[in-house]
Amino acid sequence: MLSPIPIIDLADALQPGSPRSAEVAQAIRAASMASGFFYVRNHGVPPEVVARQFDLARQVMALSLSTKQALNVHASPAMRGFEIEGSQTLDASARPDVKESFQCGMDYPDDHPYVRAGYHSYGHNQWPAEMPELPAQCSAYIQRMLVLTRRLMELMALSLNLPEHYFDHTGHSPMVTLRMIRYPAHPPDADERTFGAGAHTDWGAITVLAQDAHGGLEVQTPEGDWVPATPIDGCFVVNLGDMIPRWTNGLYHSNPHRVRNVHSGGVPRYSIPFFYDLDYLARIEAVPGTVPPGEQPRFPPCTAGEHLHHMYQTTYGTAAKAA
Repeated sequence: MLSPIPIIDLADALQPGSPRSAEVAQAIRAASMASGFFYVRNHGVPPEVVARQFDLARQVMALSLSTKQALNVHASPAMRGFEIEGSQTLDASARPDVKESFQCGMDYPDDHPYVRAGYHSYGHNQWPAEMPELPAQCSAYIQRMLVLTRRLMELMALSLNLPEHYFDHTGHSPMVTLRMIRYPAHPPDADERTFGAGAHTDWGAITVLAQDAHGGLEVQTPEGDWVPATPIDGCFVVNLGDMIPRWTNGLYHSNPHRVRNVHSGGVPRYSIPFFYDLDYLARIEAVPGTVPPGEQPRFPPCTAGEHLHHMYQTTYGTAAKAA
């Protein structure tokens, strides 16, 4: 079954002022006002880079349970390291998620003001000694994703009839997370409350997802139906996080999605999401042109850090320090 999620071609739109920038911005506007999900092709990331990251994901998730426990995300102030299977519940009405992951981010130095302040997501990664190549390869992939997500933010600004660089100031010291996720085969005795990842919206600004060929990601349409985000060769899945509706006064959407690994023939499913979550102190409030005259904004202003602090508390029971 093909997905109804639109495919947006970024050819000739990857640089500021590119000839197709306005056309692509309008396509992003249409997708953002619908489900907040779309595919991107011709995104500038070579296929061999993505394939190499999947090889790395399989290797890192094959490490021993003792290594994973020693580098548990909950032992890291920056929430870096391994997430043990069953430790996150994205849908409060469902059972714990049937997945495990390794997550890392940008290594900010000890003298960075956000590290000194103890802000969540700023600090050092936890790397397994068994894989000395992991830090450099993950860092290179993160840099590729940063180029793409920052360009998507520029195109989003254009889609809102704002200057192309309107959002640039919100990404000086971004909170970014790269996750490599392993979904075991769906349990044969699973009930209707069992998911690889329960229904949820993403918390930040933009998520760029690489998924393997097995599928399993489902997106809820504005009408309430669940549709597959079928893997498409050469494409990433892009979705908007909860910061975007706040920024656009509800004009753009962050829709629920979930994962059930039921199409892989009993083998694990791997996915690699990259979460672009802005500078911790970036202020999020309705942008010009999104609040009708005489009305008040639908959402109170907040910082990116305040928003993520609340979400981590909700799904992990973890108190991330807020500004």
